[in-house]
Amino acid sequence: MIVTDWIHTIAGFFILLTIALGVDCGNNPLFVHQYWLLGTAFIGLNLFQFGITKFCPLGMILKVLGVPVCRHTNN
Repeated sequence: MIVTDWIHTIAGFFILLTIALGVDCGNNPLFVHQYWLLGTAFIGLNLFQFGITKFCPLGMILKVLGVPVCRHTNN
């Protein structure tokens, strides 16, 4: 997996997690508090600002950890 794959996977996981922890639909066993929805808003804001500025803190961290930026093709 490359950096963009990891970013999409991690962002998607945390969006689902914060929604599960923040939405009380009556019988949600994971509900903790509605303030978890701020995490969803934070992730959405980061994705939005990346679309405009092309700056992604998670991408920078993944690059430092050695995750490849592009797929190598054998042509």
